[in-house]
Amino acid sequence: MSMQPTNQLLLFVILFLLSITTFAQEDDSLGPLVTDRPDATEASSTVGKGTLQIETGGLYESFEENNIQLESYTFNTTLLRYGILDNLELRVGWDFTEGIVKVNGNKLDNITSGLSPLLLGVKIDIAEEKDGMPEIALIGHIFPLFTASRDYRPETTAIDFRFSLSHTLSDNSSIGYNIGGQWGNDSSEAAAIYTIAYGYSFNDKLGAYAELYGDMPEDSSANHFWDAGFTYLVSNDLQLDAYVGSSITDGQDLLVGLGASFRIPSKKQ
Repeated sequence: MSMQPTNQLLLFVILFLLSITTFAQEDDSLGPLVTDRPDATEASSTVGKGTLQIETGGLYESFEENNIQLESYTFNTTLLRYGILDNLELRVGWDFTEGIVKVNGNKLDNITSGLSPLLLGVKIDIAEEKDGMPEIALIGHIFPLFTASRDYRPETTAIDFRFSLSHTLSDNSSIGYNIGGQWGNDSSEAAAIYTIAYGYSFNDKLGAYAELYGDMPEDSSANHFWDAGFTYLVSNDLQLDAYVGSSITDGQDLLVGLGASFRIPSKKQ
């Protein structure tokens, strides 16, 4: 008998909490790690040459319309970031998702599950923050369709790119934003993408953020979302996060998730 999605999510949370203690060793040789999660706004810096950073988590999404409810459990949102050069990182990511459809509260048998298309990409540092100008990085991804499971395999290979920028506002606050474009999701229609996130640090360990993000297709209605959450820095090389969100336009009633990011520095560090 297959495990129910709620039980799978509970198991993920338990294993997640048990595993993070392995990476809780303090490392003072580097500053605190900077992550691309949990928000949709990608950081404007790379991880550094020889450094491996692993960012993973799980999330739940739901949307109901006309008595039809769509639920999605993503048990693995792993992104691997490896510094090839001081200003260039390689990015590899893969998600495992299970989708459920309910009609008038009754779950249908046609459950979808499997891997989404593999994310392959790079991030390049362009400019450091200086004299009022933001820190800037360029990010590009490709999502080969043949890497996806049957239930989540699109008809076309997707690509996206974005410029990531950030400003330091004070000793404990900052703002980051992304601007770019994407092609995919079984459509040749291009869409502009944007994010803007405000981050605040309560102390050296605990931080919070609030964010708006979305996409604006050429010939379709725009999609706008919001989310907010907390981060907790267990050590310089380990960060935990939790967040919640929803859509401003139609498409998402609830988003909740949690995750962890940890860094394995270069041996030369």
